[in-house]
Amino acid sequence: MRTCLQWKCAVNCNNFNLRNLRICGKEKSRFGSAIIYKANLNSCLYKALVMHNRLEPKVHRFHYSVFMFYVDLDELDGLAKKHLMFSRNKFNFFSYRDREHLQLPADNPDQSKNTKQHILDYLAQNGIHNADGKIMLLTNMAVLGYNFNPVSFYICHDKNDNVVCSIVEVCNTYREMKTYLVTEKKDEKFILNTTKYFYVSPFIDHDANFEFVVGVPGEKLNIRIDDIKDGRRFFISTLTGNRKAFSGWNLLKYFLRFPIIPLQIMFLIHWNALILWFKKIPFHKKGAHANLQRDVMRKYGDK
Repeated sequence: MRTCLQWKCAVNCNNFNLRNLRICGKEKSRFGSAIIYKANLNSCLYKALVMHNRLEPKVHRFHYSVFMFYVDLDELDGLAKKHLMFSRNKFNFFSYRDREHLQLPADNPDQSKNTKQHILDYLAQNGIHNADGKIMLLTNMAVLGYNFNPVSFYICHDKNDNVVCSIVEVCNTYREMKTYLVTEKKDEKFILNTTKYFYVSPFIDHDANFEFVVGVPGEKLNIRIDDIKDGRRFFISTLTGNRKAFSGWNLLKYFLRFPIIPLQIMFLIHWNALILWFKKIPFHKKGAHANLQRDVMRKYGDK
């Protein structure tokens, strides 16, 4: 009774503060800590829609629903302790594996460092030393041990929680990786137009340009990656969605709603590639134009 009255008083107080909340007995650590944990949690989920629209040389458009994780790299271990369905570097329904993301040096990665340490090293190598706050990562997790991340996005903050830059981590179906550092900001979005120099799709030239438009995730998710060649925008892709709580219920719901989502993504990539092949879109073999595949990590031929 006393617990209920003190909770009601705290909620109705005009100057409500979680630190003013007092809960008696065993409920204090169990219930009170849960409130504080949720209030301070940066990590969340996004229920999203991926859209691909090829404009040239032949039109081909498709879209599919996904969900993605948006995690604070400093919260990964805490999330693993709190949620039975989530682990770090261990098999589970959902698993974050440090080895699947940026690791340096590229030719002989330091396995003793975690993802955040590698990201800070990468930023320092590129002259950025003020990203000393939280680093958020929008990505897929391994599901029952299987994962594929076509693209992941890091959002790096300074100690005052100002957004400093974004890193786009692109992977192809050969499990190669290339990163693109995005520092220019316009209208609250990070923008970069750069030559791709990467084998992402056999139906797109390696020296086409990527144009990244990365909106910082909030209540809404809004990211766009276009392909441009000779000044013509011929391929448009968007990732849009809505923020959802990182909760055990949502993990279970999305596990059932999107079973083994990374495998579904891999299937859709190959299925649509087959359609493009039937449409006789020009095709580039993986071994062709090696000189246009530059600064690639985890090179396929080195495995």
